[in-house]
Amino acid sequence: MQIRNSLNRYGAVAQSLHWIVVVLVVLQFASALIADDMPFGVAKALIMVRHKSIGVTILVLATLRLAWRLANPVPALPTTLKPYERRLANVTHTLLYVCLFAMPITGWIMTAAKNFPFRWFGLFSWPMPIAPNKALGEIMQTTHTTLAVTLAAVVTLHILAALKHHFVLKDSVLKRMLPFTRT
Repeated sequence: MQIRNSLNRYGAVAQSLHWIVVVLVVLQFASALIADDMPFGVAKALIMVRHKSIGVTILVLATLRLAWRLANPVPALPTTLKPYERRLANVTHTLLYVCLFAMPITGWIMTAAKNFPFRWFGLFSWPMPIAPNKALGEIMQTTHTTLAVTLAAVVTLHILAALKHHFVLKDSVLKRMLPFTRT
């Protein structure tokens, strides 16, 4: 498999970053849902430390992913798409990136504002960008939750579009992001 993207297919780096972030986002949703149902205590705190560590990891990977995308050609959309479908695809991808950056940043600010320092996977303390601020912490929590709902909706749209391309339009859009397939 090629490392870099081609005009027809995403390369190994883009595919790896895509699927690693997918797995981490799924873990984030699962850990948030589990923690929401737990009483405050050690078990919940441990889940939230992992949640925060994974969030920071997503922020770093999203940065690498965006840099890689800017440095590599992106396979063109099929010429059979209507103009509104092309626009929707571009808006969806933009929203995915916005959420992948905004979710960890709002979580990070919320953590600092609520004065909950943490160690990234127990290895080192993550910096606190602001002083504790209860009101800001509440605003960031609401924003973080709103972004989670937005991300879930956009991811659902993204998945449905990929499935439509594969099963209805029968083009190579899905296959070009799948490892070990040919377009």
